[in-house]
Amino acid sequence: MLVEEVEKDGWLYHLTVVSGGGPNAGTQYEQLVQKLMELDGDPNCVLWRHPLLLHSKDPITSPLTSLPSSQLQAEAIKLFKSCQLYTSVLMDSSGIDYHVVLCQNALQQCLTYPELQSELFCGLIKQTSKHLQAKPGVQVTKTLNKIKHSRNLLLCATQSLFLCDSSGAQKASPTLGSGQPLPADPKINPPSFTFIQAWQFLALAVSLFVPKNNKLLWYLKLHLQRNADTKSEVGKYAAYCQRALERTLENGGREAKPSRMEVLSILLKNPYHHSLPHAIPVHFINGTYQVIGFDGSTTIDEFLISLNQEIGCRDVHQSGFALFSDDPIEKDLEHCLNHNAKLCDVISKWETALREKGSGKFENTKVIRLLYKSRLYCRAAGKHETDREKLLLCYQVNQQIQQGKFPITRELALELATLMAQIDMGEVNSERTRGSGSSGPSSAHIQQAFSKFYPARYREDLNEEETKNVLDSLQEKWIGLRGRTQGDCVRIYLTCTRKWPYFGATLFPAATPSPEGPPTPVWVAVSEDAITLLDQSSMASIVRYGYSSVVTFGGCQEDFMLVVHTPEEDGSHHPPGTHKLLLCMNKPKILELTLLIADYMNALGRPVPGTPQTGTLTRHGSRRSARSHMTSVPGQPDLLKMTTEVDSKLQRLDAKRRAQVDSSVV
Repeated sequence: MLVEEVEKDGWLYHLTVVSGGGPNAGTQYEQLVQKLMELDGDPNCVLWRHPLLLHSKDPITSPLTSLPSSQLQAEAIKLFKSCQLYTSVLMDSSGIDYHVVLCQNALQQCLTYPELQSELFCGLIKQTSKHLQAKPGVQVTKTLNKIKHSRNLLLCATQSLFLCDSSGAQKASPTLGSGQPLPADPKINPPSFTFIQAWQFLALAVSLFVPKNNKLLWYLKLHLQRNADTKSEVGKYAAYCQRALERTLENGGREAKPSRMEVLSILLKNPYHHSLPHAIPVHFINGTYQVIGFDGSTTIDEFLISLNQEIGCRDVHQSGFALFSDDPIEKDLEHCLNHNAKLCDVISKWETALREKGSGKFENTKVIRLLYKSRLYCRAAGKHETDREKLLLCYQVNQQIQQGKFPITRELALELATLMAQIDMGEVNSERTRGSGSSGPSSAHIQQAFSKFYPARYREDLNEEETKNVLDSLQEKWIGLRGRTQGDCVRIYLTCTRKWPYFGATLFPAATPSPEGPPTPVWVAVSEDAITLLDQSSMASIVRYGYSSVVTFGGCQEDFMLVVHTPEEDGSHHPPGTHKLLLCMNKPKILELTLLIADYMNALGRPVPGTPQTGTLTRHGSRRSARSHMTSVPGQPDLLKMTTEVDSKLQRLDAKRRAQVDSSVV
């Protein structure tokens, strides 16, 4: 039983939205829309001249749509005022942030209170509807002039000029006497920039959400259709809005307000002229990048399809590559992006985190950085790798070598550095080698290759004489590769490095706690079939756990916990029974490791065992980097969760988990 009046109003509102209401249901504005709908939007209907449907210089005194509470009704009036402020002030490039922030705040309000979304659309439709000039000699216009002083008659009479009698079998449509559109009335209408800025606002709104009321959605589509053309600036914005609306209906609404980048992209150029109004560079490990276009509804999955078509890579489901973003605060942290997320939402949340967790104000010079690299590696799929994938893998392995995550001797390091120099710089501009008639790489190129591709841990141990010897050897070997194509060198490089059993695995620094002394540092290698602990210095295997033996895994207070079960018949390598392993790691890496293991298990078709909630594994909600295309993670990571909330949840959850696991461990 509903006893609260507010709850009753809420239910009545939602039922009215779903049902669409009757011809006399809703506000006066909604009744006019209903009447136009009954007349199939007859372009000659005099209802299009109703002042309530046209641009207003004055603020509204009551909402245009039905709202369930007085609070929302008050917010609706403020929302219309925001639209008026946005459109009435001429946009200037030096002070454009005024319009950016005003627009962002209004749209965020509509995301916070979804009931206001239809209100915003009605307000923007109203503010983009021009007053038309009166057509002389038409009786209905004279009638309008006679009765325009009587507001009650115009707005309330059920059989008046504006609310046509629909009781007959044939619905009559009051007309303006001509099927030709009338020109705008310059005496009543505001300056043209007002309408253009209102259309810009509408262009941003249609990429975020759509009216939930079918009647208002129909009216929005009709409004766009009536105004769209390929000649005028307003008509082009209307045509773009049509495309954007269809995309939002297809892909669903957004979670976050538009980013500054998205707003500026719409405000500074008419999006009609571009099939995709936004563009962003995607970076690769080899230092190159590719600019890819997208719109307000583009998902990460759609974006990756466009990217792979441009650069010549397979679908990510086959290649194992993934799209990452940098962290707005922490320098060396990356987030794998959820394939179902909207790219514009990712950018917006990144900007918000930068502002709210950074200096408190937005840094215009700092923008999100997207990186494309291999994440899930499958040896069996290697035979189908494209040339671009092989090239990027070379650079990724080289990065692991530089970070000390790949076992390599000094001799092999020199050979691989030479191959990478030929891959990266090719047949460089050369100088005459002293005492020989041949040419070779210049000393500057040799030094560049040495610094870029020879492991830092080996460079640091060399004295001046040893450094000179290595540089001479590098030059000699590089000359020996003359005539080798990039493809040849890539093939040789991968053939050599793939001999390591953990090629393609992702390595995480960790430590195993010791009751007798300090923790022992190890590498946690996650590959397609197992989790392996490697000695940190020699990188020899310490212990290996196949995914079939994993009982559970995930964050446990400040540690990563892995519980495995070994049957008695498989006890030759591990003691039979259930065992718990704790690894000391930082929280962002705990989450990254958890998601990567889950994705590999899903790729193998194995059910993922119960793991702690991802939101409890990190002090930043953004650490909930989406798993990958192999798994479905609901929603986009919330970049704004605070440390205290996460830690309190973590302690409660892990206290229970430790008790349960300890009782079950043999």
